[in-house]
Amino acid sequence: MGKISNLVTAAMITLAMSSGSAMADSWRMTSKMPADSPEGKVFQKFADLTEKYTDGNLTIEVYPNEQLGKEDAVLEQLQMGIINIYAEGFGYMKKWAPELVWTAAPFMFDDFDHWARFMDSDLVKSWFAKVEDAAGVAPLGSPTRVLRGPFRVIVSNSPVNGLKDIDRLKLRMHPNKLAIASWEHLGAEVITLPWTEVYQSIQKDIVQAVNSPIALVQSMRFNEVAPYIGRTDEYWQSIGFMMNIDAYEALDETTKAGLLKAYNEAGDYSRDIMNEVAQQSIDDMVANGATYVELDTAPFVQSMKSFYAEMASTGELPDGFIDAVEAARSE
Repeated sequence: MGKISNLVTAAMITLAMSSGSAMADSWRMTSKMPADSPEGKVFQKFADLTEKYTDGNLTIEVYPNEQLGKEDAVLEQLQMGIINIYAEGFGYMKKWAPELVWTAAPFMFDDFDHWARFMDSDLVKSWFAKVEDAAGVAPLGSPTRVLRGPFRVIVSNSPVNGLKDIDRLKLRMHPNKLAIASWEHLGAEVITLPWTEVYQSIQKDIVQAVNSPIALVQSMRFNEVAPYIGRTDEYWQSIGFMMNIDAYEALDETTKAGLLKAYNEAGDYSRDIMNEVAQQSIDDMVANGATYVELDTAPFVQSMKSFYAEMASTGELPDGFIDAVEAARSE
């Protein structure tokens, strides 16, 4: 009798587990960002809206601050379906589709809309399809819906008002081959340094400038030693909601629709909060003596055309990349 009872209990547990899995009523979502950061607030907004728009049929538990592991561990769990959504830049998908690093090519795009059209191109869709085939991972909704940044700036200890001011400028750079080559092409004297050494290095004139998301300038106090801030829109970024495709396909159509509606509204919210935080930071820094300008980036884009043409001729660019960028320049 004891053996039969154990078998019945085991069968009931197995049935409960399989039924819960089939219902797909609870998802895990993870990110690197703190819960109280602007991005963290966007993720919680998405979770709250998902529960609302699916009538509670799907709930999302958000795990901030890499609580479920670092990048490699999270990507593995995402592929296995242990984690359902990883909120990060699409460049992290490069382990399955190396071409995706080119979605953040410096000064390749005229503006955000140009970049968004490129991200919706058949070429980029083919890169995402490559990831789905290899790993069972795909983006939720439009890949540019949730904003990151919201834009990039150059912070310097002397005025930078255009491309001509980049000539021989001592610019701090992270150890990235494409980034270094790009800014050397534009005329800068690139010096690689750790991010945490930038403040003192500018103070001692080891470097004169640094590129940064606008959101990090004030928190790093760069404006204290480099009071000239120029918006460059070096490249555009979004936060990809990378999801396990099997978990998504297990949802019924009504729940999928609610999930997508929550994602789109969270995208709207991201634009509001990111731009609000950026503007407040700019206002605070200007009030404390900084100078903020929006640079004409057309000369940067024009200069980089020859750089990318050379890379295309040597086979360093993905097939069809230049054509897709050009096709996206107009609607």
